Amino acid sequence: MLRLGGLTAFVCAVVVATAASAVADPPLPDPGAVAPLSSEIQHLHFKYGPIFVPPGQNLILVGPVTIEKPAYDGYMVGFRPNLVRADGTVPPIEQVHLHHAVWLNLSRRDSTVPGLPGERFAAAGEEKTYVRLQTGYGYPVKASDVWALNYMVHNETPDPQVVWITYDVDYVPANTPLGRRIIPVRPIWMDVQNGKAYPVFDVLQGSGRHGRFTYPDDSPTAPRHNVWTVDRNGTLVWTAGHLHPGGLWDDLFVQRGRRSRLIFHSKAKYFDPHGPVSWDLSMTASRPTWRIAVRKGDRLRISSTYETRLASWYESMGIMIVWMAPPMRHAINPFRTRRALPITGSITHGHLPEASDYGGAPTGLPDPAKLPNGQTVDNGIAITDFEYLPGDLTLAGGFAQPPIFREGQPITFGNFDASQQVFHTVTACRDPCTGSTGISYPLADGSVRFDSSELGYGPTGYTPAANTASWALPTSKLPPGTYTFFCRIHPFMRGAFRIVK
Repeated sequence: MLRLGGLTAFVCAVVVATAASAVADPPLPDPGAVAPLSSEIQHLHFKYGPIFVPPGQNLILVGPVTIEKPAYDGYMVGFRPNLVRADGTVPPIEQVHLHHAVWLNLSRRDSTVPGLPGERFAAAGEEKTYVRLQTGYGYPVKASDVWALNYMVHNETPDPQVVWITYDVDYVPANTPLGRRIIPVRPIWMDVQNGKAYPVFDVLQGSGRHGRFTYPDDSPTAPRHNVWTVDRNGTLVWTAGHLHPGGLWDDLFVQRGRRSRLIFHSKAKYFDPHGPVSWDLSMTASRPTWRIAVRKGDRLRISSTYETRLASWYESMGIMIVWMAPPMRHAINPFRTRRALPITGSITHGHLPEASDYGGAPTGLPDPAKLPNGQTVDNGIAITDFEYLPGDLTLAGGFAQPPIFREGQPITFGNFDASQQVFHTVTACRDPCTGSTGISYPLADGSVRFDSSELGYGPTGYTPAANTASWALPTSKLPPGTYTFFCRIHPFMRGAFRIVK
């Protein structure tokens, strides 16, 4: 396993050294399991691991080139990702979750960012969208292709975890009658932050219009990395969106000259009874009849819309993988048809059992607003061993009492776990913020908004690290009262402080 210093650096290391010397103790690939789906479609089960996730880990990593893949020429027609433990069970999302995983074919060039070391052809977050290409289409795979994996696994507990990333591939061997009839497709990776190793943006509560914020449209200063110029005539045959909790939908547009048409609206279906606030969701994918004709010179554009009434949503994403086939006679020309375009789709799966603990249940912890004043330590609050000291709501005695600070006096937070590559945040949550931890509790929904970003160190642009272990919260605009906060990475961590005149 290799710490990410950029995908390019990783591939260069592979070129100048053997896999054994470039990666310490790489996991040995299993041969995978083969089960027939039909007389000509196979179901291949692969896994990458073991992945040792230290307490609190939140790093972007890259898997070695020994990642499992089909061993013979053929076509991928379906793809289903997951995250499992050694016994095959799926860990609850509030304990360990797959922030993102990106599969790359290092033997191909990426269509929308050619400078990357490989072609991005599959992705997953905890919504775990299933890819099912239309009948008759497939992603060509060669026996000689080399695959790699870029991933981030969140360990939201103070205990080490061991997990595997699995991926089930529906596969048609090239030498079968069906394989000889398959029409090849290629992945077009659309991303609102395309080309970045960590392509995220923040959505603040109350921003946007009418309780919704569309990125990058509603952010005038945001870079426009969300547009790709079509490089050849073709037909778009399948797509689905990816977003994070709080996300409502991803939209895909095609522009031709001054004209623009919405060609797909990938909507998040939330099963969470609390609304669009957790990973308990499924994205809609295009229907089997979706075939959109595009021309060389057209511009594809993606945007992502989040809700902003309920909370702030930090480090959000907006991605769509669009599969493109050669030109087809009966594809819909979006600028000539008089029919309504088939922009809606259907979800790829229902509620997942690992997304069942919503949290927010009573815990018996006292309301911090009713606790007596606590003492400060050097006019600040330390973060150490997954606790806020002083003012940690899960502790007993004086350390649980909210430390007091004078109005206008900055509060300095210091992450003393940073030396162990453990990131922490200080993020406002609604008082009393004492409910049980789950996938939809706590939220970044404090009456006053503040967030430290992820305190810790890592390569700029390749990790979420703020590259500082301390953060000073100005209090000049905080009226007297008790304020509660939590860690977005380890939401079982809760704290409070008090402002006095």
